[in-house]
Order: sequence, then structure tokens, then C-alpha cells
Amino acid sequence: MTTSPPPAEADDKDWTWVLDRTCPDCNASVGTMSIDEVAELNRSCGESWAEVLRTHKAVAERPAPETWSPLEYGCHVRDVFRLFLMRLELMLSEDDPMFANWNPNETQEAERYDLQDPETVSGEIVEAANAIADRFAELTPDQLARTGRRSDGASFTVESFARYEIHDPVHHLWDVTR
Repeated sequence: MTTSPPPAEADDKDWTWVLDRTCPDCNASVGTMSIDEVAELNRSCGESWAEVLRTHKAVAERPAPETWSPLEYGCHVRDVFRLFLMRLELMLSEDDPMFANWNPNETQEAERYDLQDPETVSGEIVEAANAIADRFAELTPDQLARTGRRSDGASFTVESFARYEIHDPVHHLWDVTR
């Protein structure tokens, strides 16, 4: 049996601030993006992630024990695309839904991101990125104002939710390519 890598450093930062200012790390400025720009950036991010997973020389190696490998980050981003698509569907079908909590480190451990096949994840990430991009591209103007919220009190419109979502794949791409 392969032992699990140590848990990554917990990130308890409230990243909603990226809606108000440029990220000083990855330099993403998502706060004024249109829904079409978010959709297109999801598609291109999915392709960029697939390329990283297919070509990174040490895709499954952690740069430090507490820092995820590119493969682990890729699995996380795939799951972000999937989770945000489910949350988007909730926002469109329910009035102001409360999102279930999600702990990425618990998911990483339970799903053994470190043992997943990079080629498989590469295809899954493109599929998931395109699925959320397609859904964003289909939205009507009245749907952009629908709301949803997290248990910590953060509240989103569909439009701010889309902008918030895209920062994660962009930021983690910066994490593994800098």
C-alpha cells in the first residue's frame, strides 16, 4: 500500500477579495471580467492545465512536502470546475441556495490525487473546464443576478460567482508554472 503524502498547508484565506483587486501573486484581475471572458478563460485554462499535465517533467512530485504537486493541483482544479458547475446549477434552480462546505485537502486525501493518472486527469480537466464554460456562455442577462452563498457568509451573484471561480484555475496554473 502506498502511503499518502503529508497534508498540504491548509489555506483558510477568504479569497473573495479577488473580486475587488488584482491578485498580487498570479496577477489575475477578475473583478470586471464579463461572463463571456470568464467562459473563454475557463476553456483556455483547461487546455493550459492539460498541457501541464502532459508535459511537466515532475508532474507527480511535490516541490516541498506541504505543497501539492502539479498533478495534485490539476486534480483540484478539475474538481473546482465540477463543483462550481454544480453550485451554478443550484443558483439557477433554487432561490439563494447555501452551498455545502468543501475541504479541498480532505478531498485530495480521500481521492488520492497523488496516485491519479496525469493523462486521464488531462482529459477530465478539459471536459470539466469546457462544461462550466459552456454553461456560463449560455446564461441570460437576468440569470446573472441570481444569488447563492457560502456558510461563512460570503454571498455571490452568478456574475460575481463566475469571476470568483476563474481565479482558482488561473492562480493554481501560476503556482505550477512560475
